[in-house]
Amino acid sequence: MPAAAAAQGETLLAADQRLAAVAEPLQRANAPLCDAAMPLTGMVLHSADQYPAGTAGFADGPVAIAAVVPGSPAHAAGLVAGDTVVAIAGVALAALPAPPDAPLRDAAFERLAQQRPEHPLTFALHQNGVERQATLTAPPGCRVLVEVVTRPGLRAISDGRVIQLSRGMLAALDDGQLAVIFAHELAHLVLRHRARLEAAGNRRGLARLAEEEADRLTPHLLARAGHDPALATALWRSPQGRRIAGGLLRARSHPAPSVRAAMIEAEIAQYLATGPARLLARRDQPLAEPQGSD
Repeated sequence: MPAAAAAQGETLLAADQRLAAVAEPLQRANAPLCDAAMPLTGMVLHSADQYPAGTAGFADGPVAIAAVVPGSPAHAAGLVAGDTVVAIAGVALAALPAPPDAPLRDAAFERLAQQRPEHPLTFALHQNGVERQATLTAPPGCRVLVEVVTRPGLRAISDGRVIQLSRGMLAALDDGQLAVIFAHELAHLVLRHRARLEAAGNRRGLARLAEEEADRLTPHLLARAGHDPALATALWRSPQGRRIAGGLLRARSHPAPSVRAAMIEAEIAQYLATGPARLLARRDQPLAEPQGSD
């Protein structure tokens, strides 16, 4: 592999580890609000079919551990980046059909996500031709595939199954700001926005309502994970927030940064102490123009 490509790959793997370290505490703290839970192992999987043919790092099989979060269950069990994952919970990954239009990594993730949290979870691993077994117990967290993508610019996407952040987003933000962006995308998952928008026929104007709901829920999700909820207002009043708004998020579906900051500030002042029950109640209702202010 050329040196430049290898360095780029190492940078991406470091970004994967950093995002997992920020995301998993938010997934864990807010698991009771999510529709489905999965074990949060602290490891990031990747597969050879995500990369150009001949990419190094998959000598012992097509699915490997890309990164491990320090202090996580995977770290405590001795799993390390570079381990090839041969089987999860007794099922060989070679026996899993590759999902259509998706990498084999997604099939491995689904196998992992189907396991019961807080129950022993076994892995068969290879590295440098040596096979070993590992067992870990992982806490529950919101079930969602979290990944860094190489798309240019400042991008964040949540579709109900996957939360993606661009590498540019990670490069532009510190960990607190990154937690705000992830919490916002997690709020879309908690509030079932993809399904509610589809049920409403993706009518124009409703996407903005979904963004406003997610903004209001964001400080609650941050607080539950031990973050200062005011990080959200600080982001949208910062140069980084204005950059994001001028790129990825500055569209008719997103309020201006100053409006977002004021709305979140009001949410914190009026509702943080009592919690987000009124927001959570909406996820069972069609997404529609509100009849009055909340």
